Amino acid sequence: MNRPTIRTSLSLALLSVILAGCAGPAIPRSGGHTGKIPPRPVVTTPTPVPVVRPVQHNMLIGQSADALSRSMGRPRLDVTEGAGRKMQFVGAACVMDVYIYPPSNGAAPVATHVDARSPDGRDADINRCAQSLQRR
Repeated sequence: MNRPTIRTSLSLALLSVILAGCAGPAIPRSGGHTGKIPPRPVVTTPTPVPVVRPVQHNMLIGQSADALSRSMGRPRLDVTEGAGRKMQFVGAACVMDVYIYPPSNGAAPVATHVDARSPDGRDADINRCAQSLQRR
């Protein structure tokens, strides 16, 4: 009986390693995988919904606190909270709250919103109220 030599054993081992590299996977892949790396999923962040604030068009929007005080006198209330400021002017015909904020970082604070109401609490026309409060 012929015994295989070491050389023959090494040749057979090398041949089996080479042939094993040519074989397909033992477990078939599902989904028609082509062997290519699948593309990464595109991750998108939702676009923030802007807060819609009513744009006011009245004679006070854009004025500084100093300009408001010069035209309407000393406010009854002058409250500062953080970057914001509320000035309240009062007259016989109406009460007016002016909200003052910097329109952008580093900009000078100006009136950005105004509320006006009659002494009994009903909404009042802002421009008429402002005119009634102006110093003459």
